[in-house]
Amino acid sequence: MESIQSIKQRFELIGNDVKLNRAIEKAIQVAPTDISVLVTGESGVGKESIPKIIHSLSHRKHAKYIAVNCGAIPEGTIDSELFGHEKGAFTGATQTRSGYFEVADGGTIFLDEVGELPLTTQVRLLRVLENGEFLKVGSSQVQKTDVRIVAATNINMFDAIEKEKFREDLYYRLSTVEISLPPLRERREDIHLLFRKFASDFGQKYKMPTIRLEDDAVQLLLKYRWPGNIRQLRNVAEQISVLEEERNISGATLNSYLPNASSSNLPAVVEQSKKESDFSNEREILYKVLFDMKSDLNDLKKLTLELLKDNDSNKVQRENEGLIRKIYGNQDEEDIEHEESLSTELLHLPEPVVDSSAPAPVQQQLQEDRYHFAEEIEEEETLSLQEKEIELIKKSLERNKGKRKAAASELGISERTLYRKIKQYDL
Repeated sequence: MESIQSIKQRFELIGNDVKLNRAIEKAIQVAPTDISVLVTGESGVGKESIPKIIHSLSHRKHAKYIAVNCGAIPEGTIDSELFGHEKGAFTGATQTRSGYFEVADGGTIFLDEVGELPLTTQVRLLRVLENGEFLKVGSSQVQKTDVRIVAATNINMFDAIEKEKFREDLYYRLSTVEISLPPLRERREDIHLLFRKFASDFGQKYKMPTIRLEDDAVQLLLKYRWPGNIRQLRNVAEQISVLEEERNISGATLNSYLPNASSSNLPAVVEQSKKESDFSNEREILYKVLFDMKSDLNDLKKLTLELLKDNDSNKVQRENEGLIRKIYGNQDEEDIEHEESLSTELLHLPEPVVDSSAPAPVQQQLQEDRYHFAEEIEEEETLSLQEKEIELIKKSLERNKGKRKAAASELGISERTLYRKIKQYDL
């Protein structure tokens, strides 16, 4: 069995954190077996390294290793990508295609962002995990495959299960062994080591002297929370290496490359779950208001149609007294009468008197005129709901600094649905 140090050198893993070493140790121990593994951790912590370690140390190392980003494949085609399809199975399927599970037979498949899989695909994946069987899209012939599945996710799986976005039985099949990678802020002693490695790599890549941090910059580097983890640290090192002429970097210079650095070390006043809950409540209240508005509009349309059909407004008022009170609430009689008279003046379109011998096209035109105003109300109502949806999406994207995955989670929709809405509304 290879040592943790040799694995670090082989896969260029830097750091001596206890949690990191434990994660690598578990990967080494589980590699010779065929059990499924779930790698968890925040975005940017390097989860993709664990499946490579497992595959390289397994008896499948000479077979194929395929990494699949489940969140990047559209919902309508992911079944075809994973399991393949038959010719003519759907529009555009001009020939039979083998999916990843067929191609990787005997090897390893890494399913990144497995929490983004649609529920229908989760059912298919569960069958593969249980008995190694799958069906191509458009086929009734069961096929067998022998693959090792390693999955990864950055979401809280128990929350996803509770919200019925992920199957509980699939979770327990995937997480026979769970390997958790710590966020960068919990690996303080490794941050400067990683930065120096990245700075050296970029100095060689761009043929420039390697940047070095002054003492105050090192302190700032260690205090910053690094929400983007190793990916963000690497990005900052590359930016500074390319843009700064002075190769000794001060704390002030480094600070200009760190978003919200001044408040990065402060504890969060509101927990993330509390923030999501607050926004969820706000959204529910807004939806309730919109549905109430829709109900009121339907009542107004009903009253308007009554006025359009009957010239006697007093009769309409008597027959629809309950409806009028529902619309205008518990106001004084004088106010109600004033608003009703105003509504009647605005909405009442007297029906033209036409001789019974009038041609049929004229009578048809009058029938269309009766409902013209009601159709306009319906159109305005639809536009209003659409505007509120656009407003919610914009607000969520601004709140999450343009991060679509976080915004989709906050809005309670899938990332694919959010992407479609962004394109639909040209946001």
